[in-house]
Amino acid sequence: MRLRRSRCLTCYWHEGAFVVHPHPHGTSMELHPAAAEILTAFDEWSTPDEAAGRLGHLTPDTIEEAVAALVDAGALLAQGSTAARRDELIAGQWGAWMPEASFFHYATSDVYDGHPAGDAPAPPDGEAGDPAGAEAPAGPLPPLFTSHPAAPRVLLPRRPAELRTPLGEVLYDRRTHRDFTGAPVSLDTLAALLAAVFGPVDFIDCGRGALYRRTSPQGGSRQEIDAYVGVLGVSGLSPGWYHYNGLLHALELLSEGFTPQDAAHLCADQSWAARPAFFVVLAARLERMSVKYPTPRAYRVCLLDAGHLGQTFALTATALGLGPAQTGAFRDSAVAGRCGLDNTGHTPLYVLAAGHPEPEARDAPPPAGVAAFEATTLVAP
Repeated sequence: MRLRRSRCLTCYWHEGAFVVHPHPHGTSMELHPAAAEILTAFDEWSTPDEAAGRLGHLTPDTIEEAVAALVDAGALLAQGSTAARRDELIAGQWGAWMPEASFFHYATSDVYDGHPAGDAPAPPDGEAGDPAGAEAPAGPLPPLFTSHPAAPRVLLPRRPAELRTPLGEVLYDRRTHRDFTGAPVSLDTLAALLAAVFGPVDFIDCGRGALYRRTSPQGGSRQEIDAYVGVLGVSGLSPGWYHYNGLLHALELLSEGFTPQDAAHLCADQSWAARPAFFVVLAARLERMSVKYPTPRAYRVCLLDAGHLGQTFALTATALGLGPAQTGAFRDSAVAGRCGLDNTGHTPLYVLAAGHPEPEARDAPPPAGVAAFEATTLVAP
């Protein structure tokens, strides 16, 4: 039998043990660190005897025992097997993103397998369905709102947003903008946008205390996403970085000074990022989610929650006459530093922006014509 090391394989130390974790097939297994050396001998299809020839300092019994364990775990795959064919297919599909993305996706998949229908995890507070698997043990809940009490505060106007534009019009007018006029956004408009997207709508009793809901769906109503605002051109506000305190409807000044050049640098040197009037960094406070959901799948929910807020931001900005933008390309550590985040339990996930859009966007793509469709495969042959 010829064997090869799985291409979809991650090894790591966890709680003092060396873990071999193939994905999506196989199971994680604690093994002696020598297993890594044995796996190296199976970089290409080999028989156990051929691999043993590359491992002359190990006894045949040690190799035989290790090979059996690695085959059983799915870390070594038999040539021609279904698992080997799927391993090659996944490696081809995920290749550019391996090992980080494929491991996270598959290692957090199928967390509900093994739960009988009557023994499934309980639904999360305030939402239907369970986004993250088994619940964490009961313990003290973290604060619902983030606050910087020592920071200078700007109390924002409490005028409700004029969101009277028909929903259909907002949906179809929503576009990502990269060109802005440079005219400042009014403080009223920014305040209305922040309140509509990030402010509390109501409060609910989860059985252990109160939680709040926003206009976006959030897993278990944990509201683990905080909003940090980078101001370039907002009337009545000095350029700088602020935290939006949703409980007080206030901006808390964290650091003074912010330039278009700073903005472009933070957004991975994208030139358009020098032009919006303001930015909003969505940062996850992980303890709010992990205190209820201890499984790693809950991090998927944090990413989805950021996406929900990003879409609500884009639609609300459009309804207010602004041009929204968003990007996942940013310098994580630098952005965390400007927002005063520790980048461990409180870390940036997504960067949003907005400003007054140029009537004629310079970089807008043209409509697709005949030539474009002739060069496009719309359906498989």
